[in-house]
Amino acid sequence: MARWEPDAQDRLLRAALDLFAEQGYDRTTVIEIAQRAGLAKSTFFRHFHDKREVLFSGQDLLNGLLAEGITNAPSAATPLDAVEAALDTVATIFTPARREYAPALLAALADNSELRERDALKRRGFADTMTEALRRRGIPDRPASVAAWLGVLAFGEAYSRWADPANHQGFDELARQALRELRTTIAELR
Repeated sequence: MARWEPDAQDRLLRAALDLFAEQGYDRTTVIEIAQRAGLAKSTFFRHFHDKREVLFSGQDLLNGLLAEGITNAPSAATPLDAVEAALDTVATIFTPARREYAPALLAALADNSELRERDALKRRGFADTMTEALRRRGIPDRPASVAAWLGVLAFGEAYSRWADPANHQGFDELARQALRELRTTIAELR
């Protein structure tokens, strides 16, 4: 995929979300998305393989930030502390501009099983990335995997809360809160 070009990719994402909301994901074509964005169809395909991928751009960036956060966590950090550091690092890309289209993105996912499937694959990629980063820190496989999946759960919960227009907290704060809640839940399971 081409490198991130905020203007073109942002325009395509906003156009796609508007069209998905107006006429549904299945009835929207790549040509309509490109036209709504004021771009050529070839520009769309320079950035995305298909209309599904317009909603999932930046996954490589997120994976890189997750790995970076775990790698840079203090050496004494527990696996969940390292995951928290990863979520803090990822929070840097959750800007007010991204928050504007988050509700529409969640609505598109909720309305389409194909998009939910792709979202599940994205989250699996997050878990794999964090698991591998934790393994590089010397964490055994099972604890690394469990901590990573808890991070994925915290990420999803934080994103849903962050997307709520009534919520004004930052993503980092919401992610830490979600992870604390998961830790409490784990303790209650004993």
